Amino acid sequence: MTAGERGEQAAALGSAGRGGLDVLFDPRSVAVVGASAHPEKWGYWLASGALDGRERRVVHLVNRRGGELRGVPFLPGLDALPTAPEQVVVAVPAPQVRPVVEQGLAAGARCFTVITSGGAGAGEERALASLVTAGGARLLGPNCMGVVDTTSGLRLSWGDFPAGAVGLVSQSGNLALEIGRLLARAGQGFSRFVSLGNQRDIDAADALDALIAHPPTRVVAAYVEDFRDGRRLARTLTSAHAAGKPVLLLTVGRSEASGRAAASHTGALVSTRATVAAVCRDAGALLLDTAGELVDTAMCLLGTPGLGGAGLGGANLGAADLGGAGPSATGQDPAGLGGAGGPSAADPSAGGLGAADPSAADVQVVCVGAPRAFRPLHVVVVGDSGGQGALAADALAARGLAVPGLPAEAVRAVAAELPPGAACGNPVDLAGAGEADLGSYARVVRALLSTTDADAVVLTGYFGDYATANPAQADRECAIARELAGAAEEFGRRLIVHSMARGTPALAVLQEHAVPVYERIEEAAGALAGAARLHVPAPADPVDPVDPADPAEPELAGAAHAAGDGGYESVRELLASYGLGFPAAEFVTDADAAVAAAHRTGYPLALKAMGLAHKTEAGGVALGVAGEDGLRAAFARMRARTGAARYAVEAMASPPYAVELIVGVRRDPAFGPVAMVGVGGVTAELLADTAVALAPLTPGRARALLLSLRHAPLLTGWRGAPPVHLDAAAAALCAVARAGAAHPELSELEVNPLLVHPGGAIALDAHGVLA
Repeated sequence: MTAGERGEQAAALGSAGRGGLDVLFDPRSVAVVGASAHPEKWGYWLASGALDGRERRVVHLVNRRGGELRGVPFLPGLDALPTAPEQVVVAVPAPQVRPVVEQGLAAGARCFTVITSGGAGAGEERALASLVTAGGARLLGPNCMGVVDTTSGLRLSWGDFPAGAVGLVSQSGNLALEIGRLLARAGQGFSRFVSLGNQRDIDAADALDALIAHPPTRVVAAYVEDFRDGRRLARTLTSAHAAGKPVLLLTVGRSEASGRAAASHTGALVSTRATVAAVCRDAGALLLDTAGELVDTAMCLLGTPGLGGAGLGGANLGAADLGGAGPSATGQDPAGLGGAGGPSAADPSAGGLGAADPSAADVQVVCVGAPRAFRPLHVVVVGDSGGQGALAADALAARGLAVPGLPAEAVRAVAAELPPGAACGNPVDLAGAGEADLGSYARVVRALLSTTDADAVVLTGYFGDYATANPAQADRECAIARELAGAAEEFGRRLIVHSMARGTPALAVLQEHAVPVYERIEEAAGALAGAARLHVPAPADPVDPVDPADPAEPELAGAAHAAGDGGYESVRELLASYGLGFPAAEFVTDADAAVAAAHRTGYPLALKAMGLAHKTEAGGVALGVAGEDGLRAAFARMRARTGAARYAVEAMASPPYAVELIVGVRRDPAFGPVAMVGVGGVTAELLADTAVALAPLTPGRARALLLSLRHAPLLTGWRGAPPVHLDAAAAALCAVARAGAAHPELSELEVNPLLVHPGGAIALDAHGVLA
């Protein structure tokens, strides 16, 4: 084939509508460059996997040294191919990568998956990506593990990738293999797998978009270390939530092992991990900690009737703290569900499971964006021992799930199937009924599903293990497993099974019917709680509500004020231009000027040394100075301790019932400006009660962030105190967020403390850190 013919063929492919990443996941032809006949080499596994898909696509194997695999000869180069390959897989030494790509582009290739590194450094890899994209093609990698699509028969990677309904995007190849093995043990697997590598072209957002739009992918999983364009990724996650496609995310950064010395409280309190948690909360994705949690939650979701639509049986879900009044909104609670606000197993009066009054246990949950009312996920526990049932109820309630009492009709229906004296509340104790008749498991579960509006039934204990001790029960146990699965499907509700058995025929039947099975009750509880969190509606306003660079945005008029040196004097002027209030103040350099200023501001007053990030700790703040003698003495002490050249003489602000907050903005390298609010003053880092969101903010989102703090009752009226002016507090938060977003010369911007009180809000100190 001549170069002109290859170009015509490439143009034809492009005009045929091969858009998006179709050529990555389902190419009509593949060429593996670096193919090998030796199983110890990557080229063998890539070539072997490619050959497995020959029924669907043309496969070319290229190795300049010649050879063959499974009867297919190796061609000497891409220029020797009889037809243009849509995708070229590159598994050659780094110095040979660019020549292979150049040859592939000349041959008409539309996509390159580069397994090896793209050169000696980042510059060479970026140049390689520019070469590829300038040629109208796409690049996966370099330094990636490849791509798999079990729905199209594409297997261009090393390792086992069982087929299933989970799509995975990962920057770690070994983690992908671990997730694959865990899924296989649970009876599931992958629809697609994308190894991102160094993301020089195709990045996490690109790959996630492709999985969201892929119907066979029912759950999307991702492990991402480098978020690159975090705002774009946030929009992708929001789109996934709107499409009913759950996204489970893993990342690093829970520890502060690097020991970075923060230049402000904000820098210490707003980590990238906290930012990712906030983005997931606002976008409707689920941030998890381990591969095991990811697989547990995926299996729970895949057992959801109607996943991809309402999910969870169509219930209005809102576990006690789904972005609302509890720890998860701050990023401080790994479980993400707190426990505040929802009925627990210990409080049957908090609301029952009867269909007659589903609003009895309604609670007000604050999702960032706007307050909405949701009913917590209601769960019924069925145990074949009292101890296991009680522990299961505790595990569920601890994760914010409601385990309320049963209505009278349900109690009567359950009692009819159990021995006299059996516990028929919630949890239900079978009290040996299962040993007498395995059918009691199915009858009790069916009775509960038909007489309650429970969102899920958790069966905990021995079921699945009867045939281990008595093989004669195998067929009967499998039949009951089918009945259990059938009841869950009939009523459109979720059934979760926790069993002390492992790998038995009955459990295999449950898994075949999409009933998730867990070996430990905490796994089941965590997965169910995670599934509930995913189905809370995302905020009404988008993740990125205002473009901080938009010159038409009227509230960014304060951008004309410079941040100066980041000190209090210049930052105060900047923030005042955005509408933030400060006490009257003058700035002086000596004691006489301070006394003169005091005559104008009045006593008592505050004296502050300028140029210090943490003034109080350095002895740079004197409060309640009550006269000229006191002012001169405070000035002398402060100058001796700090050596400061400039000082603020400021009117005291001490409104009654005031609460100290800290408000800040940190510029994240991937997500841009991130706003933070928390309990402030000198205990800000000690209490670490903060909530974050991408900046700038809408007033509604700012208000919701305030109400999401653990100490929010201090703002709404604690022990008879009047509530603070929440609208004024939200406006102050918006002002700081907008200023930080509009001034990229500041890597950090902070107001601490911000006094919020029944009459309004006033800032007492502020500073910035220059980028």
